Amino acid sequence: MTEKILKQCVAYCLAQRFDISEIAKVISESTLVRIIKGALLIEDNHSWSVVFAYGAVVHWNVSLEEQAKLHRLLLSNAESPLKSIEEDHFTFAVDCITTRIVEDHIEIESSDPILLFSLSQGMAQSIKLASFETNAITTINNTSYIPKSLAENGRIKLSRHKIAQIRGQLFLTKSDIILNYDLLDTPDFFWEYPEYEVFYGITAKYLEIEPRTRVLSKKLETIYELFEMLADEQKHRHSTILEWIIIWLIAFEIGMMIVDKVL
Repeated sequence: MTEKILKQCVAYCLAQRFDISEIAKVISESTLVRIIKGALLIEDNHSWSVVFAYGAVVHWNVSLEEQAKLHRLLLSNAESPLKSIEEDHFTFAVDCITTRIVEDHIEIESSDPILLFSLSQGMAQSIKLASFETNAITTINNTSYIPKSLAENGRIKLSRHKIAQIRGQLFLTKSDIILNYDLLDTPDFFWEYPEYEVFYGITAKYLEIEPRTRVLSKKLETIYELFEMLADEQKHRHSTILEWIIIWLIAFEIGMMIVDKVL
């Protein structure tokens, strides 16, 4: 039995979004490119890269030099590049008996580009999900002192300006994830190519996209609770300030009345 040659497959999340149409114009001048449901399938000498509009790219048998070259182009046409790039590494072999993933090794029955594209869909979702997870966990960790401060002191020891800043950051994190949440559903591509959905299912199941999405949803609930907590604190402080203003105005009026009577 001939031993299969192992090749490298890497998935990256580089940015929030890519300008797919602009990237396609540049690449198509020198390389075979297919636009499939808003994604790019780039094929060059038994190497494939799949670029997704939501900031993810999956490379199959692409050299590090070529990866870096493509990444520079992607980032020059990207919205909100990530400060910390997410990546996931696999090995793969083609012309296997069946398609499956075992311990980060992908066995593929053929080098059909659409089959690779289908597998890439799940891998890209997973790496985008990893970006959401990192963002949510970082936000929760950076604000973990807030409920602790409230429990110990009955109030949050932050200025109104700082509270407003944190609320803004929590809102951005929550809205960014929620607005892109539909990316984690089964891609529309498989409405037109239902025979390939089984390959997407292989990566989605192996990379645990569905249970990870549920956990992410719980993290979003935590962020929402923090947001509401800070909103209540801001309202309380605003109400307190108004109460003191009213008290001082009443005191001033009483003082003026006393002065008038004395005089």
